[in-house]
Amino acid sequence: MRFAYADPPYLGRCSYYGHTHNDGGGRPFDGRCWNDVATHRLLIDWLEGEFPDGWALSASEPSIRDLLPFTQEDVRIAPWVKTFCAFKRGIRPAYAWEPVFFRSEANPPHRPHAPPPKGGKQTTPKDFFAARITLQKGLTGSKSVEFCAWVLDLLNVGKGDEVVDVFPGLGNMGIASRRATEAA
Repeated sequence: MRFAYADPPYLGRCSYYGHTHNDGGGRPFDGRCWNDVATHRLLIDWLEGEFPDGWALSASEPSIRDLLPFTQEDVRIAPWVKTFCAFKRGIRPAYAWEPVFFRSEANPPHRPHAPPPKGGKQTTPKDFFAARITLQKGLTGSKSVEFCAWVLDLLNVGKGDEVVDVFPGLGNMGIASRRATEAA
């Protein structure tokens, strides 16, 4: 199966990344301003078209209202709860979580009262992740390898699958995906 993870500049935050991101690419959203919700819609449409097996998208809590209408009905939202976060003057309460939109054909359909897994071992991941933000890594908003592994677990990525990191940043998704797709 082929999956994607996208961690674009968040809506309204393009100035953190030199206004545009991935200027030279041939994707529909390349070279566009991330302060424009239409750029995010182009990204979501591209993820849906290019990665029908599954994808995940990191976003900011204030953008949920804008982005959710662009997604299919089977898309879920899982929170990354920040156990340590940045507090901003004049913002009360603090934004201490971020949504991860995701959908995966590798996840079985919802079956209420399903029997326990064979062998009795529960392998279902939690639909939330609680961890600190990364600090002083050289890229605003970079995600940890542990966060990336959780995203891959949400998608149910396994041995032999392919994971495309749409915005590679520091390469932590690459590290996590190699571990997940090469595991025995």
